[in-house]
Amino acid sequence: MQHKFLLATLALVILLAACTPAAGPDAVPSADGISLTDGLGRVVTLAGPAQRIVSLTPSTTEILFAIGAGGQTIGRDLFSNYPAEALALADIGGSWGEYNQEAILTLEPDLVIAGGLNPPELVASLESLGLAVFYLSNPTTLEEMYGSIETIATLTGREAEAAGLVDSLEARVAAVNEAIQPLSYAPSVFFELDATDPANPYTAGAGTFVDLLIRRAGGINIGSELEGDWASISLEQLLVADPAIIILGDSLYGETPEKVALRTGWDQLAAVRDGRVYAFDDNLVVRPGPRLVDGLEALVEILHPGVLK
Repeated sequence: MQHKFLLATLALVILLAACTPAAGPDAVPSADGISLTDGLGRVVTLAGPAQRIVSLTPSTTEILFAIGAGGQTIGRDLFSNYPAEALALADIGGSWGEYNQEAILTLEPDLVIAGGLNPPELVASLESLGLAVFYLSNPTTLEEMYGSIETIATLTGREAEAAGLVDSLEARVAAVNEAIQPLSYAPSVFFELDATDPANPYTAGAGTFVDLLIRRAGGINIGSELEGDWASISLEQLLVADPAIIILGDSLYGETPEKVALRTGWDQLAAVRDGRVYAFDDNLVVRPGPRLVDGLEALVEILHPGVLK
């Protein structure tokens, strides 16, 4: 049951991250405060930087804390569990897309930040309650993710902190690019998202952040050849692809290299025989926030140990 819940949640994250255009920080100077066009094409106006914020997605929550706006945040969705301080915020739900709108209204926020996980109907419903709601589209590249940070910084008055954060992230990505560029070997990778059925596990297809980050880390995602952003691959296909490395994005849900070795037929895979099966925190590659760069660096360490000095 736990894996089925993971399957549904991650499928939605990957699908929306892949197909939702990102909104830029097109701020309009105004005597009335801050005016920004969101990812739904709506102009959202605030009297000034938001001081009582409810975040509806984990990536937004992580961005808020990363730019120093955690103290301005009063509510978060059920899945926002990073950083640890976020757990002290009021939980307004979000399981299976169901948010407690009454609880949100009771918090009296001056801004609700929705994201790619949230349908436009939710935005409209919250707006009908008299709330200011900004819809932040999911980015599809690291560079667009920097734009998400800058947008939230404009809404919260944290532009200086965001500029420093983005500079740091860009420098770390540049270091990865420099380390990877001269390498001649790109290992094939199977990134496991759900193996409730070991004969037909799920992986991430082309256009997802998993695919993007594996490529930028100097690897080849075997899932990029499959149809769909969230793709099932048969054991037979997996044996033909014979990845050099297996990364367990579902390790937080109990999967281990030892369990993989015991799966029927998996002992024929080179990655299993060579002991190149690795546990991995998939939150680093499916939440479109600053920790994507952590995920990139972690992937490089798995694919090309020691190249990052």
